[in-house]
This record gives sequence, structure tokens and C-alpha cells, in this order.
Amino acid sequence: MAKTIKSEKGFSLVSFILEFVQSVVLALSVFVLLYLFVAQPNEVKGNSMHPNFINGEYLLTDKLSYQFGLPQRGDVVVFKAPPTESCAEDECEYIKRIIGVPGDKVMVRDGQVFLNGELLDQSFLPEEYVTDPGEYNQEGVERVIPSGQYLCFGDNREHSRDGREFGPIPKESIVGKAFFVYWPPQTVGLVPTIRY
Repeated sequence: MAKTIKSEKGFSLVSFILEFVQSVVLALSVFVLLYLFVAQPNEVKGNSMHPNFINGEYLLTDKLSYQFGLPQRGDVVVFKAPPTESCAEDECEYIKRIIGVPGDKVMVRDGQVFLNGELLDQSFLPEEYVTDPGEYNQEGVERVIPSGQYLCFGDNREHSRDGREFGPIPKESIVGKAFFVYWPPQTVGLVPTIRY
């Protein structure tokens, strides 16, 4: 009788360990699938999106939406830095806002952005923010966004290296759309949808 009890206890411990390992493997598998195909965490590094996103904030990037639809003007996106950009291995993704979609005409003039001939309403930025031209968006030169490409600017225009310098990015470079800030606690919430 004593041998039977000992054997059952040993079996229970092995069974518990196996079930625990299976649970951990299942949880990790679900996490990896979510990370690869649904959403991934990103850290905001630097001040190029200030004041709407601050250095050190953590957000979730939706990787699924653009599999079924196209990026829209106003979306805040995470994308792989263009090959022309020199960046460290772990800092090769940028977070910026889509200003122009394929076929749009974008011009920077007198510190303002013009979209398809109209002054762009940028009420999501402080009034004192000025949009300087760059190598791509030169002062007063209207640029047409090519098919399959998107022009993205940082919100903090005076402190952002973005499409004004390196031009539009292909859709394939876009990792996903920023949709939820989860850290620090005082900034937790959905990323507001802005359309223009």
C-alpha cells in the first residue's frame, strides 16, 4: 500500500510539471503569434512626435489593419527606416504621422503644409510649431506622392528627421498603426484618430 501511494505522488508531480510546461509553451506560442501577426509593442525614442507622444512612452502597434485596408492620412505609423538612414540595429523603426497618401500633392511653404492645394489643418499641433522644408519637400515645391507610397512627418517638425528629408516610404515598410499607449500610466489610452 505504501509503495502505491509513493508512486501516485511521483506521478502527480510529473503530471503537474508536464501540464505547467505545456501551459508555458502554449502561452509563449500565443504571444509569438500575436507579436508576429496582430500587434507589437514599441517604445517612442526621442522627441520627434512631441507633444502628442513623449520620449519613453510605450505603445502597441496594430499590424493587422493594413492587411485588409490602406493607411490613411493622419494615421500614426511605425515603419522601417529607409536604407538611406543610418541608425543602430535596435533603432531602425520610426514613428511618424502620414501626411500624404498616393496621388496627393504636398507642399511646404512659409512654415505651413499644403495638401492638394489647400492649407492643411494641423490643429493637433501647437500653433507655434513651424514646418521647415527639407531635401525632398523643398520650399514651395509641390510633390506628388507616388503610387504605393506614403509621406510621413513627425509632429515636432523642428526636431524630426522625416519624409521632408528622405521622401515617401513604400507601404511594405510600414510595420503598423499605433493604436494604444500603455505606459506610463498617466498617458494610457487609445491614440486619437485624426483625419484630413
